[in-house]
Amino acid sequence: MIVRSGPFDTSPCLKASFEDLDPERMRWFIKSARAIRNFPLKEDENFSDLLEHLNLLDDGFLTNASVLLFGRNPQRFLLSSEIKCAHFHGTRVSKPIPSYQVYKGTVFEIVDQAVDFVLSKLDLSVGTREYGPQAPVKYEIPKEVVAEAIVNAVAHRDYTGNGSVQVMLFSDRLVVWNPGRLPPSLTIEKLKEAHGSVPNNPLLAEPMYLTRYIERMGTGTGDMIEQCRKVNLKEPDFLMTDGFEVVIYRPLKSDKAGLPPYEITGEVTGEVTGEVRRLLMILDAKMTRQEIQERMGLKSEENIRIRYIRPAIESGLIEMTIPDKPQSRLQKYRLTKKGRKVRETESEV
Repeated sequence: MIVRSGPFDTSPCLKASFEDLDPERMRWFIKSARAIRNFPLKEDENFSDLLEHLNLLDDGFLTNASVLLFGRNPQRFLLSSEIKCAHFHGTRVSKPIPSYQVYKGTVFEIVDQAVDFVLSKLDLSVGTREYGPQAPVKYEIPKEVVAEAIVNAVAHRDYTGNGSVQVMLFSDRLVVWNPGRLPPSLTIEKLKEAHGSVPNNPLLAEPMYLTRYIERMGTGTGDMIEQCRKVNLKEPDFLMTDGFEVVIYRPLKSDKAGLPPYEITGEVTGEVTGEVRRLLMILDAKMTRQEIQERMGLKSEENIRIRYIRPAIESGLIEMTIPDKPQSRLQKYRLTKKGRKVRETESEV
């Protein structure tokens, strides 16, 4: 019998084997870490060497961290390692829930999916082309603030219980809750200033640092506060409830009305979804899927195709430049006459 004490992520995942890890996810990690942090291992490195290098093996067993980082199906072994995302039109939890998603996958994937979920529901503003060929795009809550709250929840949560990270977007605020507690050396007040980095899950923290999901400097919460101040948002609240909760406040409606030269596209009802309207507002001339994704600051290719591009095409608002070859690597998208009319109408609002 193997008995270990210490952080959960360092403990062996006894039921998992090397076949339960995804080679593509490990290759992606090496490629990203090399580009971002000069990671020393090469893309064709033996994967066991990668796991050894990152201290993700324990007496030959995979650790919980290795499964969370590179598993084909992490939730098969760690059921609560998912993120539950919900969107409510009002200020309280109520049913039916307008939009609800449960995201599964590696820690990298669920973070990306949850961030994309929130961004797809936030108001998007598009500026003028005064200073460049592309109009700048801004979300009502800075993307960096949304990402920091969700990354922290995943990286620092307590994985020993049955609770999952919950992301709830209300009409007045974003709430990110995780089943965890602050380490004894940290207080709520210390979070508002520079403080030492004390990761609850150190083996998760290192790979997430190498791919720039976190910085390990103890500045993340302070950066969130500063980013909110810069765009005149109320300072976020950090709360200890039955877990750890971050509350990020959305602009008041009166504040949204005073944001020229940006046109707020907002959440809409009817035939055209909010995601599609956001796409119409940022689509310049002809753009590839990757260019659209980068422009909107979204990371999930599946999300951009399913929630943005596909419904826009089906609604006749955008079209492919090579319609007879939908999968062409040269494929681009452009507004149709109908799409231009909808965008012009939105810009006048």
